[in-house]
Amino acid sequence: MADAKTIIEQAYSAFNKRDIDGALALMTQDVSWPKASEGGKVVGKEEIRAYWTRQWGEFDPHVEPLAITEEDGGKTRVKVHQLVKSLQGDVLSDSEVLHVFTVNSGLIAAMDLGDEADPTAGPSAAFAHRS
Repeated sequence: MADAKTIIEQAYSAFNKRDIDGALALMTQDVSWPKASEGGKVVGKEEIRAYWTRQWGEFDPHVEPLAITEEDGGKTRVKVHQLVKSLQGDVLSDSEVLHVFTVNSGLIAAMDLGDEADPTAGPSAAFAHRS
């Protein structure tokens, strides 16, 4: 079984390639995921598929892991460089953010935004500039 670091790196790579099936294959059926560009959360692979499809229709996000730290309790903290562009190529956000993953039995069970105080709030600052 691959370790959490490897699984998370594969998920970022698949996301950046827009390989939804490749990314979802690394997740549990009931995975919980933040809707950074809309606010709130989605649960389950098909909800993530629908959310990412909407997101990629409005923005061109790219996330590159800079540091991955595994912690006790199945949590993995990932500092990422997040570049969000409009579909026309304009830079909307260029920042470092924190993602916190929960990995269970070799699959991603949840991802949370580590620097957002309220996950039920609206879109994160990176997506506040709608095109």
